Amino acid sequence: MLSSLRCVLNVTRGIIKLASLKVSKQVLNKLHVKGVFQIHFRFLQTFLVIQSRQSFTLMSDLETPPPPVQTGEKRVCPEDEEQDFPLKKPRTEAEHDNGAAPSRDEEASGLPEEEANEGEEEEDGGTFADMMKHGLTETDVGILKFVSDHEGFSGILKERYSDFVVHEINKQGKTVHLDDISVPADTEEVQGEDHQPKEDDVLTEEQKQQLGDLQLYKNKEGNVSIQVMDDTKEKRTLIHKAIKTQFPGLETKTEEKDGCKFIVAYHVAGKKALAAPRKHFWPKNRGSYCHFVLYKENKDTMDAINVLSKFLRLRPNMFSYMGTKDKRAITVQEIAVLKITAERLAHLNKCLLNLKVGNFTYKNHPLKLGELQGNHFTVIIRNISGSEEQVHQAMTSLKQTGFINYYGMQRFGTTAVPTQHVGRAILRNNWNEVVDLILKPRPGAEKEYLVRCREEWAKTQDPEAALKKLPNKRCLEGQLLRGLSMYGKKNIVTAFGLIPRNNRLMYIHSYQSFVWNTMVSRRIEAFGLKAVGGDLVLRGTTAHVLSAEEAEQHSIHDIVMPLPGFDVIYPTHHIGEGYRELLSADGLDIDNMRHKVKDYSLSGAYRRVIIRPTDVSWEVIHYDDPRISLVHTDFEKLEKKPAPVFNTEGKYRALRIEFSLPPSTYATMAIREILKLDTSIKKQTQLNTLWFN
Repeated sequence: MLSSLRCVLNVTRGIIKLASLKVSKQVLNKLHVKGVFQIHFRFLQTFLVIQSRQSFTLMSDLETPPPPVQTGEKRVCPEDEEQDFPLKKPRTEAEHDNGAAPSRDEEASGLPEEEANEGEEEEDGGTFADMMKHGLTETDVGILKFVSDHEGFSGILKERYSDFVVHEINKQGKTVHLDDISVPADTEEVQGEDHQPKEDDVLTEEQKQQLGDLQLYKNKEGNVSIQVMDDTKEKRTLIHKAIKTQFPGLETKTEEKDGCKFIVAYHVAGKKALAAPRKHFWPKNRGSYCHFVLYKENKDTMDAINVLSKFLRLRPNMFSYMGTKDKRAITVQEIAVLKITAERLAHLNKCLLNLKVGNFTYKNHPLKLGELQGNHFTVIIRNISGSEEQVHQAMTSLKQTGFINYYGMQRFGTTAVPTQHVGRAILRNNWNEVVDLILKPRPGAEKEYLVRCREEWAKTQDPEAALKKLPNKRCLEGQLLRGLSMYGKKNIVTAFGLIPRNNRLMYIHSYQSFVWNTMVSRRIEAFGLKAVGGDLVLRGTTAHVLSAEEAEQHSIHDIVMPLPGFDVIYPTHHIGEGYRELLSADGLDIDNMRHKVKDYSLSGAYRRVIIRPTDVSWEVIHYDDPRISLVHTDFEKLEKKPAPVFNTEGKYRALRIEFSLPPSTYATMAIREILKLDTSIKKQTQLNTLWFN
């Protein structure tokens, strides 16, 4: 009763606070559709009625029920690798669009991130659009040219994360789908000849209910005790195994009370949570790796694997995959894990939100990065302005000619300090600059605790003092500060090594990508869309310089350009010399790309200049409600939810496109070619702001 009164009091305070701000319904609608501010719009609709643009009054009764929840849009999951339990309150998709990790304090409170950080939201001030004034645009990273000369048109990309759906194409060329979450019959463990009871038989329904509540953190006691009536070692072993198999994330121990044996189930914590699981019987005729399909919403691949690993009490490196997928999207990909049964994985579907696993098979090999053939994309571009003819011209050009294979904006970060600048400092062996670029204060969209951390560093240069400002020590800045506090500021190379290797290499790869983008733009400017003497083509894995005569036998689709490194050759026309000039201006020697630290030595690579997508199709659809999903997802099909129905007279228009791309190719660059618009967050935010105004 007391908690209910507190809840009503908090709601009332929130309403009064909003009323004092004189927020209009029109503004609230804009904010909800844009996803710019984290406001529980539908919740407020339930309690408020707008009397004018400047006043709110309480509703005595609900006049209109809130809009139906879209399955693919409202499901939530543990928000970060720091958190492996469902939040108590569902969060809208717009609220999910914050990649920062919740702090320890937020986890303890059980509050969604926007509530736990309410004070910080107020401190931040300004709108998202204001903060993104300091972000990068395409011209900042060398993205300058287009392939076709069709007239572009406006549209909004990734207004909702469900507007971007990615299905992996595996090594065999099959598009991966989640269409079966059942456990295959042949995955049951072989019983011994003495026909011992099955694990499912040793727990009563009441015990299963208690354990399920404990697993989902609904049990206030923090543990469940099960008395062993028939006290034998075999019986206790079965109970231990049943709990760990059926309720991933729980650990068990045996205790004796008043002469009776009890199995106590509890949540494992600390380093023990990541310890290798105890070895159980594994049939010899079963493959060592369980391959499964991972369906995820608004979460990147590593975050999803971290959540799975904590529930299964595994280290993340026990999982293997062929490629990482976008965060702000719905993605489907294949994952493999060593000696974990399909049954244990399937049990996770009961407690994981925004993640689903299925299509289980056993194989004798893991997955390797880069083994995939590509990805199939389904993309919704909302509120398009182009006519049917403009859309047809743009899509026909994409299908027949393709697009420039630029590295997309994701490669370069979203803050005022581009990742390629850090990469350049690493390659120049300027470690003081590396630390300064990562830790210095910067304008733009950041959490308040990061702002405080940077200010502390700028003021004191004390890594321990700055580290205390971070509630989440595992962020990149926290890892660097921890390294500096351990090894000192005179041993920055070792301190920097505490950042995971993939994150460190991301910086130098970002610099390579910047150089490649810049030089490809110059090459298109100089020679257009035809092969010329001095260009490079691949013969097998070896680059070959074309003569003028050979160039006549090749098209632009054959041409590759190098990423700078010690094991590549460069075009022999003036663009090749441009590489040398660009690197020299950045303080680097193109003839000496080996680094004192082996990890940071660049061997280089070759990348095609133009990519032509396959399986291209498109349609213009009309809709009325900008909050609904316009794609029928694998999860919705499993739940037998109906496909979205489009109103031919709808007031909004969207372009629905599908296409397939090879690995390491950016779908946003294909969309850029269609719209002839800057795809950076900065420009898209400006576009969205103009549209809603």
